[in-house]
Amino acid sequence: MSPTIPLKNSQFNLDISGVAGFFGGDVAVTAMATVHIYQGRKWLGWYNSPGSYEIAKRYGQLGRSRFWDGLYPGINVDPAVLFELDGMPGPKYRGVQSGTIIAQTGHLAHLLLQECKDTSRHHPILRVPQSRRTTPIAVTVVELHHTPDAVQYPRLFRNATSPLASLPIMASLATCVACLVYHDWYCFSMILLGMISSGVSCYVIGTGQFTFTHPKHANGAPSGDGVLIAEDKIVVLKGAEGAVTPITRGRFSLKFTSEPEYHNIGVCSMLLTAQFLAQLLLVPQGEIFGQIMFLCSLAVSWAYNSYLSSLDRESFQRRILIDQVLREPARRKYEFGTRTAMAVFVLLVLSPADAEALRKILDDLLPNETKVWRVWKKVVVEKVCSSKHTVDAPRDLRTSLFDYQATHDLEKSDLDLLHTLYGDARAAFDQYYDRSFDASVKV
Repeated sequence: MSPTIPLKNSQFNLDISGVAGFFGGDVAVTAMATVHIYQGRKWLGWYNSPGSYEIAKRYGQLGRSRFWDGLYPGINVDPAVLFELDGMPGPKYRGVQSGTIIAQTGHLAHLLLQECKDTSRHHPILRVPQSRRTTPIAVTVVELHHTPDAVQYPRLFRNATSPLASLPIMASLATCVACLVYHDWYCFSMILLGMISSGVSCYVIGTGQFTFTHPKHANGAPSGDGVLIAEDKIVVLKGAEGAVTPITRGRFSLKFTSEPEYHNIGVCSMLLTAQFLAQLLLVPQGEIFGQIMFLCSLAVSWAYNSYLSSLDRESFQRRILIDQVLREPARRKYEFGTRTAMAVFVLLVLSPADAEALRKILDDLLPNETKVWRVWKKVVVEKVCSSKHTVDAPRDLRTSLFDYQATHDLEKSDLDLLHTLYGDARAAFDQYYDRSFDASVKV
């Protein structure tokens, strides 16, 4: 004799089947991105996850054939973009030796920029003493000493929180067994189907090989020294062309054996779609107790997915870039009181270089083109390129860095501005001289 199912005589019906296919889809897709960060995560998806329809729709757009495009219309996306391993725009890059100009770099340059932005949270920032302060701006100098291989497979992180995956798995299993015990075959089968479809999808997505690639540089290529220019962040790159290219042209990607059609991912999308339709039709046929069990399994799974989606996946990507790809490059961060002082310091760090190349970088950093600014830029570039004003120059020569007597046919107001800008430039020179600039000091 089978036990009496709780709430058997209740007339209340939750009717949650439609909501189950949509609710939590974005969270589930975001949580799935962790399979490419944590070791063994692809084996931990065996629970009844909500949002099956949304997940199927997003995965289905990875398929690249007429069949999959017909089932799941929309723009085909790259797996790395879907799982946020690629796709973020990076800052402008200009090479001082190679003359390379990239108006918008890619995801890895964005990661490096964010890493340099957060450097001051854990390490001291050198604030340059300066009499004038307008809008402070920081510049980070990165010394790239390692040339990565053209193709590299970064190691995944060990996840200390993997045991948490047992919670949604056990919850789905327990609710499934409860429905079995009370002979609610509809809800039992739907929870079981949800566990199977989620587990299979997690495994298939997890078979993608996390890969770093970058184009090989030409033999005899000049130094890759250059600057990444964002609105409020400046990063100076120092190193060989092969060490700089991974940042400006490299990318993270996912390599599947089913490329380029991604048939296995398409099959997973069909399975998830079938799950959604089956739940839509069959869950309302179950008992109120079974529907509550179904809802409980979704609630625990949604909470776990929300936890996974809350993890800062970008910080993990930054650790992979810095530790495994670039091999912990040396960094030093400076904060200047004015943008003009920062720009002069950048030129000094990039020198010696062609005067015209330095002038173009100065124009990128300071696009002002009035007469007084043109005079100031011309003088600054001359001083940066002059052998009299190198680090090894005698200190007594540095006192005559700028000629305050020359008028350059400027009005008095413009001349006052020129002298003010000379003061900013002098602060940059003093920083470069007196602190004995050394980018090899790691921060």
